[in-house]
Amino acid sequence: MRTLIRYGYVPLVGALAGLAVWLAGHEAPLWSLAIVVIVAIAASFTTERRLPVDPGWNRDHGDRRRDFLHTLVNETGTAVSLALLPTLSALFTLGDTWPHTWPFAVQVLAAIAVFDLGVTLAHMASHRVELLWRFHAVHHSVRRLYGLNGLMKHPVHQLIETTAGITPLLVAGVPEPVAAALAACAALQLLLQHSNVDYRVGRLGSVLALNCGHRLHHLRWDGVGDVNFGLFTLVWDRLLGTYAPPGRTVTTDELGIAARPDYPAGYLAQLAEPFRHQPAPLAAP
Repeated sequence: MRTLIRYGYVPLVGALAGLAVWLAGHEAPLWSLAIVVIVAIAASFTTERRLPVDPGWNRDHGDRRRDFLHTLVNETGTAVSLALLPTLSALFTLGDTWPHTWPFAVQVLAAIAVFDLGVTLAHMASHRVELLWRFHAVHHSVRRLYGLNGLMKHPVHQLIETTAGITPLLVAGVPEPVAAALAACAALQLLLQHSNVDYRVGRLGSVLALNCGHRLHHLRWDGVGDVNFGLFTLVWDRLLGTYAPPGRTVTTDELGIAARPDYPAGYLAQLAEPFRHQPAPLAAP
């Protein structure tokens, strides 16, 4: 069973992503895509307990309710954005240059590549611009890594990254079904990226933005975690010079924010914290 989980977990999530793309391509209702995401979350929790990277990260640190609230709020925001997509397209589309004649799955892959670049750049800026870091720090305050961490973000930071990724697609006239498939794939990818499952993907770990590489991004010291910003892939990190090869073990003591060991842990406190005065990003070890 452990071997099946180790090598089958990523293909399972990939199959769920394929199902989400198929449903979106057939213009299925949004709730059907939401069910796919819920099934993926359930699979994440189940497999994390069967084959964890760190068994201690499965223990509730008093953060599970908070993380569910972050997930609920941010995924609700995604659903609202999709509902508003026709209006947003009317406002931002400069000319319908979207490749509508391409196979639907290829359109989704193209959208993922563009979205990934926008998110990568916004993510990188959030480590370098103090105002942006205030909101992104919520995500880096985690003291364990497990599936829901990917959706544990301040809603303002979620808005910033989403805007950076989706705006070029809106300008090109991305169709609503493609955007829906992209949103579902992003949710599943965030689960994979932060998962506490000790899965294996071979050399794909140096190309795709999976947990083995993303754990390095959560190292708590200034500059050390400024690597592997990509959401879907590490291609843009390689081009931007921010790629770090996976493989290094990360412990609980190396997570969090070195300059803010007292960072608030409650949901409402985390929403308010970015509006308070804070020191500059991170701190040297």
